[in-house]
Amino acid sequence: MRLDELADIGPFFGLTPAGGGLPLLSEDALRLRIRIVGERLGTDDRRVAASVAYQGIAGRLLSVALGSAVLTGEIPDLAPVRWEPALAAPDDLRLPDAVPLPSSRIAPAVLHGLLVPLHDTTRALVPVSSQLLWGNAGSSLAGSLRVLHTWCMQQGRVQDGERAVAVVRGLFEDPLLRDTGTFTPRGFVRRTCCLYYRVPSGGGMCGDCVLRHPPRAA
Repeated sequence: MRLDELADIGPFFGLTPAGGGLPLLSEDALRLRIRIVGERLGTDDRRVAASVAYQGIAGRLLSVALGSAVLTGEIPDLAPVRWEPALAAPDDLRLPDAVPLPSSRIAPAVLHGLLVPLHDTTRALVPVSSQLLWGNAGSSLAGSLRVLHTWCMQQGRVQDGERAVAVVRGLFEDPLLRDTGTFTPRGFVRRTCCLYYRVPSGGGMCGDCVLRHPPRAA
């Protein structure tokens, strides 16, 4: 399966094989994305916007890497990816020339190589909890697994579905994700809150939220 076919699983799994955009780890790109997310959510709370923005880009990178690892046995080197922060998936991430890496490189190349600097830049721009951001990454990875596993079962690719579960469980052994949540019979439950309930239009509770109900306003 070619990388441009990964979007068949879902838009979060796809890359656009084209140039243009800003460097993925650019502070300007992340600042722009946080502003856009805040505007779309209708919130002036930059912590909410930063949280949702980080979760979105974490989900994109982890989905691309997971889908590629499971279906092709390799992952693309995502370090050169360019970003169009104003666009939606799969058009937001652009990689014209994909260099393959072993699938075992997801943790060092994506978790540590990309999400750590994005985490650090996010916190430099907005004072948001480190545990919250890593909880967002764990939640994103669990969500990617859910989508990929469902797709594999629908396509009759049972072994690929089992491989996806094994890859994700291995990633959750990494110290960055180990304490971010728990897999239960009803699905993944995270140990931190992403703050989405604070969205003025009534964001509500996420399906994997650690909270049983939104905290009362002070």
